[in-house]
Amino acid sequence: MVDSILEKKGADILLLDISERAIFTSYFLICNGENNRQLKALVDGISTDAKKKADILPWGTEGEPESGWVLLDYGDLIVHLFSPEMRDYYNLEEFWSSGHIVLRMQ
Repeated sequence: MVDSILEKKGADILLLDISERAIFTSYFLICNGENNRQLKALVDGISTDAKKKADILPWGTEGEPESGWVLLDYGDLIVHLFSPEMRDYYNLEEFWSSGHIVLRMQ
């Protein structure tokens, strides 16, 4: 999924292991999209690649690109796609700061 984000020029990518702190998932994959169109492209790219490469579909989705936040729930991995403003607002990195950073690409 990180490759899908990179292909669509997603920014500030963070893979956070929260498995020791949460029972609902093991990892958060967080990234920024600069505008609604890019957020939509990120959602489409991740969904398409997950289906093609791993034959998986999200268990659920929340949010819309126009809101500045989209969540794709793949069970053990939850993908958060944010506009920079909404990422600052929700500040998941701070809230889950006890998690282990697996990957950070800025």
